[in-house]
Amino acid sequence: MSLARISSRYAKSLLDFALEQDKLERIYQDMLQLKAAVSVRDFVLLCKSPIVQPGKKEQVFNILFKDRFDPVTFGFFNILLKKGREAYVPEIVDQFMSQYEAIRKITRVTLSTATPLDEQVIRKIKEKLAAAKSTRENIELETQIKPALIGGFVLEFDDKLYDASVAHRLQQMRKAFKENDSIKSI
Repeated sequence: MSLARISSRYAKSLLDFALEQDKLERIYQDMLQLKAAVSVRDFVLLCKSPIVQPGKKEQVFNILFKDRFDPVTFGFFNILLKKGREAYVPEIVDQFMSQYEAIRKITRVTLSTATPLDEQVIRKIKEKLAAAKSTRENIELETQIKPALIGGFVLEFDDKLYDASVAHRLQQMRKAFKENDSIKSI
């Protein structure tokens, strides 16, 4: 069975159980903490290591998470350990987050600009995205400052990229000039 399929099924099981127990938001908070943990290389190596015994992994999980996580989340970890699926924790977290966002109708949008934008412009961009119906109902917009863009903006959400930056336009012009035979002869 593929990694995506395994992680998706485990994430869906946790999500469904969280909904059933009316603990979705609490479990989501646990998954946010776990997402931070899986960003640490040593933690991921521990999860994926075939050398470290499951009992030792369970001790580490107990120390790190037992007092912080809801019993449902912690019980889920124990199931993963017993089934030997702890190596899939990073992928399960990603799948859980994706499925949670689909249920809550959330689209995460990254807006990159060369200079900071004021709140009014950000609000108008959110309104335009919502009106275009290309996103879900709830838009969570993250802004990034990238001076290399020179001007304009870049929008990223789902698997879409809309690049309206000056740097991108200059790159397109450069490419067009290279491909134009009449300019090459000059």
